[in-house]
Amino acid sequence: MPDLATDSARSALMRRVRQHGTPGEKRVAAVCREIGLAYRLNVRTLSGTPDLANKTHRWAIFVHGCFWHRHEGCARSTMPKRNAAFWQEKLAANRRRDGAKTQALRRLGFTVLTIWECETVDAARIRRRLRRMLGAIAPTAR
Repeated sequence: MPDLATDSARSALMRRVRQHGTPGEKRVAAVCREIGLAYRLNVRTLSGTPDLANKTHRWAIFVHGCFWHRHEGCARSTMPKRNAAFWQEKLAANRRRDGAKTQALRRLGFTVLTIWECETVDAARIRRRLRRMLGAIAPTAR
């Protein structure tokens, strides 16, 4: 019989996980503003609702949580021990969905960048990744 107190506590914890406006997203948005990038947040008209995007210059950024999107090799990408089969399938489905949405955006001509939650603590690293993305698009993609 499952421990209901643990299950209800786990459910409460999972309900508090944000989908938008996470600290990682806010740090990436701050660096975008710092380097002068124009963007919109959570663009629902694009596949996957990118966290930041510019439809005119055709770029999209996803800021993925390491746990929920399975950042390989990251200490934050743990696998729960309770109900392991459920979590394995759920997290594998997240990965499949991420890939499909990224491909859909690329088919539309978008440059797609994924920044992992663990990478958002280093603003210099975010800045380098954004500049590399911009260099791949065009010099006027601001």
